[in-house]
Amino acid sequence: MGEEGPPLASASPPGAEQQAAGASERRAAGALEAEILAILREADGPLSPGEVRQRLALRPQPGGPRGELSYSTVVTIVSRLHAKGLLARQRAGRGFTYTPVDEASLAASRMSQVLGSEHDHDAVLSRFVSGLSSRDARLLRELLAGDGGPAGGDPGPAGERG
Repeated sequence: MGEEGPPLASASPPGAEQQAAGASERRAAGALEAEILAILREADGPLSPGEVRQRLALRPQPGGPRGELSYSTVVTIVSRLHAKGLLARQRAGRGFTYTPVDEASLAASRMSQVLGSEHDHDAVLSRFVSGLSSRDARLLRELLAGDGGPAGGDPGPAGERG
């Protein structure tokens, strides 16, 4: 009983320590989407996933440099952003280029989705319209009449009561 056997092997697989260190350097949830949206908003025009990837690599990262993202990771993120309605895409050769959807279009799309998902469409729309400020109601009447709204006028915030 005096003899001891060989030292026990570590229970961790090879490279696990490096993976654990890399895990602490991961971006917070949603941070990559936010970075990609920022890059697309700063761009002068539509960008391909490859161009987005190049610009991501050039951005300074908090906490020092990180490894470059794979092309497929960027394609996945821009595809998800497109599916969420945050990006528009255009065919460019065999692939796509992406541009951010403006805030007004995004809000209008969300409103349409909510309105379309309700069973009593008329009641929902009626309650929405009855809650508009006088300024917003006037703008809505002008838009419905085909005037295109006030020329250069500020419609004011939606929550403003008049």
